[in-house]
Amino acid sequence: MGDHPLLPDYRGACITKLVPALLQSPEDAPGWMPPDALGARQTVLLVLDGLGWLQLEDRASLTPTLNSLPGMALTTVAPSTTASALASLTTGLPPGEHGLIGYRVSVDGEVLNVLRWRTARGDARTTIPPESVCSDAPFCGERPPVVTRAEFVDSGFTLAHLAGTRIHGYRMPSTLATEVSQLVAAGEPFVYAYYDGIDKVAHEYGLGEHYAAELAAVDHLVAYLISILPPDSALVITADHGQVDTGDDVVALDPEVLSLVDHQSGEGRFRWLHALPGAVHELCDVASARHGDDAWVCSREEMIVDEWFGPVVTDRVGAMLGDIALVARTDVAFDDPADTGPFVLRGRHGSLTAAEMLVPLLVARR
Repeated sequence: MGDHPLLPDYRGACITKLVPALLQSPEDAPGWMPPDALGARQTVLLVLDGLGWLQLEDRASLTPTLNSLPGMALTTVAPSTTASALASLTTGLPPGEHGLIGYRVSVDGEVLNVLRWRTARGDARTTIPPESVCSDAPFCGERPPVVTRAEFVDSGFTLAHLAGTRIHGYRMPSTLATEVSQLVAAGEPFVYAYYDGIDKVAHEYGLGEHYAAELAAVDHLVAYLISILPPDSALVITADHGQVDTGDDVVALDPEVLSLVDHQSGEGRFRWLHALPGAVHELCDVASARHGDDAWVCSREEMIVDEWFGPVVTDRVGAMLGDIALVARTDVAFDDPADTGPFVLRGRHGSLTAAEMLVPLLVARR
């Protein structure tokens, strides 16, 4: 791992710039955008959740279609997690502005799981309305069709980062392909499609044999989507983050650290510590001493000054952040007993290593 975190390139080649570049005139696009992505009569933006640039490079033999496409690496946002990154993709804003600042965020004294839109009390769509957290219009105010899993259609997270779009739900990869095909055939100028299979497999199985099989399957999906594109169309492919295989290496916080913590938020590789009153400086010192070998231990103020979350962090967003963050620099995750799910995670993300921060931008032009 590198000695320093790989910060998002918010002023350059970052996922925050992608949707605005695709929806505006080619003359206004940033210079790093691949020319084939610009000026197409129809564009399909396919987001492959969890497909990191480094993971793709290391498995070229499994993905002949993807690796045949011209492209480059972009940085994602901080934290390198789905909630923050997808909201940045759709709104074109860094997390410090759109408000979906992580997977689990502190909102008015409760920890909100953004993807499930739940707190310890249950469904939070009424108590924490999605538009109160993220009210920015996606897709530059346009209303393109969005192809996403049918299970996500009414979720709080969908309402927060895809408000006002025309949702087309799918159940299986084959029906994703069918929905995209029908929308392209109907002449839609821009289609946004989201596929979460790579991320789900990596979380549950790590980056081994199951992950390899999923990448191979996705490569076939991409080949099919390319085949159904009409002339003068483009398939643009990107992702929200990469992955690290942490396996069973989950680190329990040192008791002395926990004695200074009121509660935690964030996730295993970007763990926010919310200090007890008056304990911030001591918490930073103790956390650095106990966990500095495995983490970049940073204060909220340091990260804001260094623009981890973008050049602007609104007061509303700043209030959601913890006091001290443990940002994993080795292949570990930091435990929080309140952070639970349906299975033990093996593949993870959230931190600012190159494996998590670099994502592909690939283009197929017909």
